Amino acid sequence: MKPVTIIGAGLGGLTLARVLHVHGIPATIYEAEPSAEARTQGGQLDIHEHNGQRALEAAGLIDRFRAIVHAGGAATRMLDPHGGVLFEESDDGRRPEVLRGDLRRILIESLPAQTIRWGKRLAAVAALGDGRHGLTFADGSTESAGLLVGADGAWSKVRSLLSDAKPEYVGTVFIETYLHDADRRHPAAAAAVGSGAMYALTPGKGIVAHREAGGVLHGYVQLNRPAAWIAGIDFGDAAAATARIAAEFAGWAPALTALITDGDTTPVPRLIHTLPAGHRWARVPGVTLLGDAAHLMPPAGEGANLAMLDGAELGKAIAAHPGGIEAALAAYEGAMFARSEAEAADARLILDLCLGERAPFGLIDFLAGGAQQA
Repeated sequence: MKPVTIIGAGLGGLTLARVLHVHGIPATIYEAEPSAEARTQGGQLDIHEHNGQRALEAAGLIDRFRAIVHAGGAATRMLDPHGGVLFEESDDGRRPEVLRGDLRRILIESLPAQTIRWGKRLAAVAALGDGRHGLTFADGSTESAGLLVGADGAWSKVRSLLSDAKPEYVGTVFIETYLHDADRRHPAAAAAVGSGAMYALTPGKGIVAHREAGGVLHGYVQLNRPAAWIAGIDFGDAAAATARIAAEFAGWAPALTALITDGDTTPVPRLIHTLPAGHRWARVPGVTLLGDAAHLMPPAGEGANLAMLDGAELGKAIAAHPGGIEAALAAYEGAMFARSEAEAADARLILDLCLGERAPFGLIDFLAGGAQQA
């Protein structure tokens, strides 16, 4: 079988390459970043049994995954703006937490050394006919692909071969902060966050944080605000941006606002975008998508899990149809469309529970219901 060409070395693309490797099918990944260590790979992920762990089983990496789990990281607490505890549950082991960077590392290490071509930012892609596609990279080099998979995230260039859909801003921004050596340097904030995830939410705004390994508190300040409001903040001036964001939480407990005011890094805005509900496309020979490129949705704990499951399911479909790639892609896409549409509806619901009119009590009811089911 000809090699599979994958654009993007995120968790979904790496999982696809690994599952293909398990089945003896070669793959090449083109990744824009210059190296695996080029940037911090985001925060902590809870990897679920029904999707992320299934993908790791298919990749033959479940034991390596278990070795990097952050014990206790799935504990959850809900606080009011004054720091009072509204809801709390301990880590029961159902949703093991790992750092995205650690998970990415074990996937990279599981691949043959030359699988990933670093520093290859895709600049343009074009159909060549007969299911083949031409790739032009920012460095001027070109390649052709017999089977092309877009695992290139929210702003996927490969998507243009299949769909005219563009990500749209949902009206919510997450502003990312970090506190380091928190138990020693920021004890009040560390105590408020606890051993896992902490949510302090009200309609339209909230402060969320997660304890990561090594005494790190990773914060996400959540605000429902127009894009123009965010554009009016100079995030190049860390002090001014911090003061502007903190002003939105006047009167909140200092242990919570410390996650903004005492940050050890410059605050970074992450505008939340989605693809249209029910995004799908007609079958186009020789190309498909996975992860955010296919079904970008609000963050609700499923994005990485879905991308990995997409990669695993696509890899298994290709292996099961060695002489019929189009049949493999059609089977994969049909199941993926249905799965992602249901998950996107849930993700929009979760965002509303976090920041909608019933916040935080809608989310508390949701979490309490899940605990009772478990």
